[in-house]
Amino acid sequence: MAEFYESADGARTVVLDEVDSTNSEAMRRVQAGERGPLWILAHRQLAGRGRSGRIWDSEPGNFYASFLVTLSCPPGVVHQLSLLAGVAVVDAIRAIAREQGKTPGPRLKWPNDVLIGEAKCVGILPESVTRPGTREMSVVLGIGINLTHTPSALDRAATCLADHGVTVTPESMLAELMESIDDGLAIWDNGAGFPAVRAQWLGRAGPVGERITVNAGEGPIEGTFLDIDAQGALVMRDLTGRQRRVTYGDVTLARAPAGPRG
Repeated sequence: MAEFYESADGARTVVLDEVDSTNSEAMRRVQAGERGPLWILAHRQLAGRGRSGRIWDSEPGNFYASFLVTLSCPPGVVHQLSLLAGVAVVDAIRAIAREQGKTPGPRLKWPNDVLIGEAKCVGILPESVTRPGTREMSVVLGIGINLTHTPSALDRAATCLADHGVTVTPESMLAELMESIDDGLAIWDNGAGFPAVRAQWLGRAGPVGERITVNAGEGPIEGTFLDIDAQGALVMRDLTGRQRRVTYGDVTLARAPAGPRG
């Protein structure tokens, strides 16, 4: 059974008992003419999706939602919303934890994974499509947050908020996240305000010099984190000392020391 809500600012929310994937449901609604702003929250996903075609484990109790919005922005800046979403999620988690006197210390890893320590707590899957006959883009931001359940059988460390003493329902998380996403969109201003979003992202990320490995398609690149540039790309220094710009790839925190090779 679906439940519908509308906020004072006109954003609507649909809550579903279960769905294949909140992103897939959002895209179906885009094809049917939906423009948003619309949040789709599901208590369970039957075929949750992560980045690079991964399956997103979707046990009941965790947070599974997608935000659908139609924007008049240049196509070349849409990817920046992935970084914006990461900032919004960190801020929402911090706000809820602060109310409970907890300090789990969520942080960002490029482009939008949220970690606690070295363990992943949040995944974000952005998707977009140009609306036929227009210059408008319908954007879907899929957000999965481990609230009470830590997925097993992953190729990386994972955690959930409950492991750090933070107790929150999906509905309460949604209320906080709706506010932080709205704030972020106002700052971003269809790309014109990305410098401010970039500064926010860097303030919530790991330190310059942190050892990382990037799998960007042509094989792993080891090195250190330097920055994100004015477009949102990752800037790193590889083991040869060369500065590199990465626009797509999976980043992991490297455990082995990284330094110039002679």
